[in-house]
Amino acid sequence: MDNEHCIGTSCTTVEIGKDKYRTEVRASGHTVIADEPVAVGGKDEGMNPNEFLLASLGTCTAMTLRMYADRKGWSVDNICVELTMDIIKGNEQQTTYIKRHIRIDGIIDDDQRQRMLLIADSCPLHRVMTNPIVITSNLIPGEEE
Repeated sequence: MDNEHCIGTSCTTVEIGKDKYRTEVRASGHTVIADEPVAVGGKDEGMNPNEFLLASLGTCTAMTLRMYADRKGWSVDNICVELTMDIIKGNEQQTTYIKRHIRIDGIIDDDQRQRMLLIADSCPLHRVMTNPIVITSNLIPGEEE
């Protein structure tokens, strides 16, 4: 599939054939594989969709913190973001809880660490995920064999 339908600041193409659950994800000339674990019928050849969601938030957080620390000239050697997600289903809706554990290695004081924690919530994807999201879907013509 070409990207003729991609309009906006970001475009990702996701495609699945007859290989059960194995999905190719393409963006900006890069390709990664998504899959489901063997226990649910996949081949575990890549991260599952929930892991991709957490990876997106984690990478955005780490990159935002790295940019901030570099701009401030702080001595930050490494930033590690570990995320977990729990989905609690209720009668009428479900609530998703994402926990983000951030470890900052380097020579910074407690005030700087607390500032970094606040900056983590400024990552663009965190803002997307904590504000209303509107998703629209439409069908485009498929290919015939």
